[in-house]
Amino acid sequence: MTDADERLNLADPQQRPRFTGLATFFRAPVAESAEGLDIALVGVPYDGGVTNRPGTRHGPREVRNQSSLMRRINQATGAAPFASARVADIGDAWVAKPFELSGAHAEIEAFFAQVKAAGARALACGGDHSISLPILRALAGDAPLGMIHIDAHADTGDNYGGSRFHHGAPFKIAVDEGLLDPKRVAQIGIRGSMFDPDMWKFSHDSGMKVIYVEELEARGWRACMADALAFVGDGPIYVSFDIDALDPAFAPGTGTPEAGGLTMREAMGMVRMLKGRDIRGADMVEVSPPFDTGGLTAMNGATIMFELLCVMAGGPPVPTGHPEAPARV
Repeated sequence: MTDADERLNLADPQQRPRFTGLATFFRAPVAESAEGLDIALVGVPYDGGVTNRPGTRHGPREVRNQSSLMRRINQATGAAPFASARVADIGDAWVAKPFELSGAHAEIEAFFAQVKAAGARALACGGDHSISLPILRALAGDAPLGMIHIDAHADTGDNYGGSRFHHGAPFKIAVDEGLLDPKRVAQIGIRGSMFDPDMWKFSHDSGMKVIYVEELEARGWRACMADALAFVGDGPIYVSFDIDALDPAFAPGTGTPEAGGLTMREAMGMVRMLKGRDIRGADMVEVSPPFDTGGLTAMNGATIMFELLCVMAGGPPVPTGHPEAPARV
C-alpha cells in the first residue's frame, strides 16, 4: 500500500472511485435545501426559452455526470472550495408547468428566493440563458447588481416570435426591471453574425461595457478582463457564463454555436480573475447534450462551474504538496 492509498478516506464520497455513487455536482453531498450552506449547487433543467436548437433541459444531468472528473483542489490556484465553504448539491429547480414560459420563470424564481432566504449563494447550471432572469429576480430584489457576462451573444434583444422572455433577451429585461445596473455590466467575448446591425444596441445605449472577441484577440484576455473588472467595480455582482462563449471546438453541444470563440485556457483564466469579488450568485448555461460530442461540452461546462465555485468559496490556497491535500483518485 502506498502513502497515497493510506491517505484515502473512502467514507468521503469525493475520494471514492469516480464511476461510483449518485451523480451530483463534483460528487458533493446532497442536501434537501440550502439551509446551513454557504453555496448551493443547483440544476435548472429548462429550455423553454430557446429560439433554435433545444436540448439544454438535459444539461444539468450530464454536467453532473462529467463533473465527477473534478477533484477537490484547484491545482493552479490552490483553491479548496469544499474545505473553505459549506457546499452541497440541492437538486433541481425543476418546472412543473414548462409549457407556459412566464409561469415557468416564476417557478424558478421561487426556488432561488428560497436559496437566498436560507442565506446561501447559488451556483446554477442551466438550462437555456432565459433562466438568468428569474434567478436575478430572486437575488437582486433589494438592489441592482453588477454583472460579468461571458458569452458569444449580448442577450439584450427584445421581442422574438411574440415573446420577450427568451434566451436572447434576459439582460435587457433585467435592466428594465431594475435588477442590473447597466453601468456595472461588462459583456465579454461577443461575436457572430447578426440579423440587424442594431442587434445589441441596448447594451451600448444603456451604458454596458461590451468587449467583442476581436478586441479580446487584439489586446489579450487578461487586459480585457482587467478592464471589465475595473468597470464593474468592487460592489456585488452576478456572473453568467454561456458555454457558447467557447469556440465550438471546445463546446459543440450548445444551441447557438459561433465560430472563433474563447479557448478553455482563456475562459478558465478569466474566471480565476474574479477571485476576491463579491459574487452574489452565478450560472453556467446552454450545455445541450444532444448536440455534444463525447461529453466534451458538458465536461468543459463542469470545469467552468468548478472554477466559479473556487472563486465563490474563497479561503486560503492550499500550497502545492500540502501534506493534508487529499490523494488523487
